[in-house]
Amino acid sequence: MASDTRFFPHNGNSLRADLTAGGVVFLVALPLCLGVALASNAPLFGGLLAGIIGGLVVGFLSGSHSSVSGPAAGLAAVVATQIGKLGSYESFLLAVMLAGFLQILLGWMKAGTLAAFVPGSVIRGLLAAIGLILIIKQAPHLIGYSSALLGKMSLQPGQGPPRDGFWQHVHLQAGLIGLVSLATLLTWDRIPRLKKSLIPGPLCVVIGGVVLQLLLSWLQPDERLTTRQLVQVPVAANVMGVLGFLTLPDFSSLGNPSVYLTSITLALVASLETLLNLEAVDRLDPQRRTSPPNRELVAQGIGNMLSGLMGGLPLTSVIVRSSVNINAGAQSRISAIFHGFLLLTCVVLIPGHLNQIPLSCLAAVLIATGLKLASPSLFLQMYRSGWEQFLPFVVTVGAILATDLLIGIMIGLVFSILFILRSNIRTPLRIVKERHVGGEVLHVTLANQVSFLNRVALLRTFDEVPPGGNILIDATATDYLDPDARDLLREMRDEIGPARGIQVSLTGFQHDETFLVNRLQYSDQANRELQSRLNPDEVLVILREGNLRFQAGQTLVRDLVRHRGTVAENRHPLAVVLSGASSRTPVEMIFDVSLGDMICTRVAGNIPSPAVLATVEYACLEAGTGLVIVMGHTSNSLIRLAFEHHLGLVNPGVLQAENLKNTLETIQHSVSPGQFEMWRALNGQQQGDLLDQVARTHVRRMLEQVLERSTVLRKLHTEGRIKVIGAMYNVKSGEVDFFEG
Repeated sequence: MASDTRFFPHNGNSLRADLTAGGVVFLVALPLCLGVALASNAPLFGGLLAGIIGGLVVGFLSGSHSSVSGPAAGLAAVVATQIGKLGSYESFLLAVMLAGFLQILLGWMKAGTLAAFVPGSVIRGLLAAIGLILIIKQAPHLIGYSSALLGKMSLQPGQGPPRDGFWQHVHLQAGLIGLVSLATLLTWDRIPRLKKSLIPGPLCVVIGGVVLQLLLSWLQPDERLTTRQLVQVPVAANVMGVLGFLTLPDFSSLGNPSVYLTSITLALVASLETLLNLEAVDRLDPQRRTSPPNRELVAQGIGNMLSGLMGGLPLTSVIVRSSVNINAGAQSRISAIFHGFLLLTCVVLIPGHLNQIPLSCLAAVLIATGLKLASPSLFLQMYRSGWEQFLPFVVTVGAILATDLLIGIMIGLVFSILFILRSNIRTPLRIVKERHVGGEVLHVTLANQVSFLNRVALLRTFDEVPPGGNILIDATATDYLDPDARDLLREMRDEIGPARGIQVSLTGFQHDETFLVNRLQYSDQANRELQSRLNPDEVLVILREGNLRFQAGQTLVRDLVRHRGTVAENRHPLAVVLSGASSRTPVEMIFDVSLGDMICTRVAGNIPSPAVLATVEYACLEAGTGLVIVMGHTSNSLIRLAFEHHLGLVNPGVLQAENLKNTLETIQHSVSPGQFEMWRALNGQQQGDLLDQVARTHVRRMLEQVLERSTVLRKLHTEGRIKVIGAMYNVKSGEVDFFEG
């Protein structure tokens, strides 16, 4: 086991914080140890002993700085059920020892990720079921009823309270104490000052219950609580006498198969609860330290082996004590160890005082815990999460109540798996019809996990592709592809597709899967044939659709590696774009076209200089382009600089930059005198709107200059062989607005 150099505090302040936190945790743990033992139909001394071992032993061995272990309310249902099945507490202790051994094996086998494989809906169902069982089981004790409502921790027919003479078994003083205690706890959590106080609510309830019990006994001595309504912790004559209260396991039960089933149940449930609590505690830790889960399983296993050997209840990491520990300022594991030491001191020195605690106030503590685990808000939250979460949750709760914890969890897991399979069969694919420059393509994105269960969905999708069509199968997001799914895809590519005249393209597949090599068989790049049959208006439609995809973040899948080598050979662009220099967004991305599909030139101010016009003329005469676009953009910093230059607000370096100065003066011709005059009076938003207005005006001027300065382009435009238009690119939304000159 790895050593922990941060086990001991670094200074006196850390030690003081740990001792203070340990004291606060002790005050919370004392009533909970007794209450959990009560809910488990086990000796109260066994609950205290488990708390002591959880603090002294597990606290020392654990790698967690904040987690506190002890008997957990979440295990009370299991313990009560299994004690009843085995017939004796001693046989149950043997199962606890074996469960501890299994936990050590789980830790040794690095099974610390066990909790990650249980769906959240099942875990929440488990906690909610435990909460309901606590409420049902402790309700009789809350009102002083002389026996439990249920014979074991499940809802079996015919195990309710007697129909006749029910109220004859209710103790009025115990009921009053229980109801007052429950009301106090429920109110305590609703008052922020009390909830955050260092004095925990359960401790106040226990102390208040003792005081109220003594007061009522003095006022009505004939109605005082009997030993059946009070805690009964064995009291030793001296310190050494405490050892006589230890209970040894019944090793003769090793031949009983039920013992081994109980040990497996305890090991699984205790490990699951520990791992879940450990993850939650790490999230609460202000220092965000990480607890080693496998080491924690080993520590819990050793603790449970000792607890079973000495007569204690099974233990886990407990979220209630751990969260109190963190809120009290604990810095290291010393706080957990100190809380165990205080529990030991209490059992040895003042056990008689514990026997003054009414069982009804402990029942109130457990019912309040149950209400938190099975709160109406939890059921509402799960319902709002959808049927995929709600149904497994409800089934898990019902199955645990109707059977037992282990069977209920198994039923919940099976139901969750059925939902996962159903969802995987129904929606294993994301299907989008894409329009590429070469035609329509059915883009099929595979799920994260693809198996033979998806065969029907794949074949049904393939049937939607018309003869001569194109389908792209995208495995970019796929982590697992089973052999059946691979064979089906190979069959679709090599046999079904060619037989139906369908081109099957693949992308996102691993390179080592040689029979499923990435390849695109449809045309997603402009070529001579495509360019020759598209007029400028049809090209404009393609660009509009591409810009819509760009805005939505749904750009097409392209084989850019293949295109990279064909750009030089295929000089057949769809359009030539004269754009500004300050938008810094590649034009091909804005229109979602491939490499080489556009001839793009960027120049400050969209000014058609002779070199720029030569590029446009080349595109139209030699490359066969029929669409010329002069594209400006919003939030244009160069136009802002033109305003500032005109008003004398620029730095001297700009005035010395001869070419930049000429460009700014050219832009200023697109600004009216009135716009210059109003500039200083406008706020930031108004100035931005004015800049966008001037940018559009400037694009129109540059459109006119393109035709004025090039006789060839003017002639082609007049004859209708090319189309020259303007566009404004919104740098915030990504939208391109086209307009005529």
